[in-house]
Amino acid sequence: MGLPYQMLEKKGPWFEKTIQSADDIHLISDTIDVYDKLGYVSEAIKLTKKGLNGRVPIIGFAGAPWTILCYMIEGEGSKTFSKTRKLLFTDPALAHQILQKITNVTVRYLKMQIESGCELVQLFDSWAGILGPAEYSEFGTKYVKQICDAITEVPVTVFAKGAYYARAEIAKTSCSTIGLDWHMSIEESRKIIGSDKTLQGNLDPCVLYADFRTIENKTKNMLNSFGNQRHIANLGHGVYPDTDPEKVKCFIDTVKGFAIN
Repeated sequence: MGLPYQMLEKKGPWFEKTIQSADDIHLISDTIDVYDKLGYVSEAIKLTKKGLNGRVPIIGFAGAPWTILCYMIEGEGSKTFSKTRKLLFTDPALAHQILQKITNVTVRYLKMQIESGCELVQLFDSWAGILGPAEYSEFGTKYVKQICDAITEVPVTVFAKGAYYARAEIAKTSCSTIGLDWHMSIEESRKIIGSDKTLQGNLDPCVLYADFRTIENKTKNMLNSFGNQRHIANLGHGVYPDTDPEKVKCFIDTVKGFAIN
């Protein structure tokens, strides 16, 4: 969208320039050609799809508008994202203006991924949980809903990490699947969300540091909690860089071999 950034090892995204006031809005554009700016993603999807030859589906993804806004304002990760949260109270109109621009581009970006071969897409709101319920409803879910409504070609998964209070509101969107992090009770989430949505998650990634027997037991407990209702077995967030791949394999093999008690 116009803001140059780097992915720094052990730090994540780092933006050379950030948006600090309305005077900086010219730094970003929502009219970019996603095939021009992000064509390498399209090519990677096509190559992957060809190599897989139909063996497994390809999942596309994008950061949710609120999470992208956090990086545009802060320039990097933060414990509090206080600069971004400050903007919501000092210049909410500017926050909405930026969020709408991000939303517009995100829709086109996801559609490009779908056109390139993705068979479902996920929307990650990694920093959803730093907002209170009212603020996330206004500055988070509002734009997640727009994206879900715009993507009609394939199923959409929404993962709002830490926003346990937003489960009922997200359930009202047109998404197909709601991702749960490891803080969220599966049974409680099913009651709140209802039976119309697929649930995804939610093993604590740190379980994969344990011994193989513990990983198996914890995974089976998670799967039993989902019962026979619609769910996708997954972790409650990403795999940490120092995780033993054999422990990941143990998790996957346990899921594959699972039978409901």
